[in-house]
Amino acid sequence: MKFAVIVFPGSNCDVDMYHAIADELQEEVEYVWHDEENLDRFDAILLPGGFSYGDYLRSGAIARFSNVMKAVQKAADEGKPILGVCNGFQILLEAGLLPGAMRRNNSLKFICRPVSLKVENNETMFTSSYEQGEIITIPIAHGEGNYYCDEPTLKRLIENRQIVFRYYGENPNGSLSDIAGIVNEKGNVLGMMPHPERAVDVLLGSADGLKLFQSIVKYWRETHVITA
Repeated sequence: MKFAVIVFPGSNCDVDMYHAIADELQEEVEYVWHDEENLDRFDAILLPGGFSYGDYLRSGAIARFSNVMKAVQKAADEGKPILGVCNGFQILLEAGLLPGAMRRNNSLKFICRPVSLKVENNETMFTSSYEQGEIITIPIAHGEGNYYCDEPTLKRLIENRQIVFRYYGENPNGSLSDIAGIVNEKGNVLGMMPHPERAVDVLLGSADGLKLFQSIVKYWRETHVITA
């Protein structure tokens, strides 16, 4: 399986994402610059955290117009796994690949620490290696992670089981309904504020994030069975 890590001007979690795939997951991975127009050679697309284009205007607002985003949209339409973490989540929201928007944390401060998450749906291509309701520890690092959507959208997210992760025990940023991560209706685009790529080894404080990447590989192998 081959992963693409999209690199925008201002990305700063691309190396962490690359390490998670290459060294911990031991799958093929390649950095892809934001001006790339074709992602057909990749099986999964990863949008890392950081401050793309300095977060000018709004977080992710400029990155969504990068050339590569047309290819990301195409990959999403084809059903390929698309993961956006932190700034990557913000970009997916700005691009319309996921519903809702991000606001500044309620505290108006940047927050960087481990948090507890509850797995709300373990029947997605990103979460099948978790138990339903499992409590995991994943770090956050953001100033604009306060997820918001209108009531009809929230109702759809709940009814369609698109809320994949919720903050557990404490909501660090004021996110609506404790939402930490959501998928699109098709189930192949996941956006989340916590950083699973920073929780892939116990030496980092937690290995709970590794299961997310393992789930992606598991899904890909199950759907790409080669028959004689």
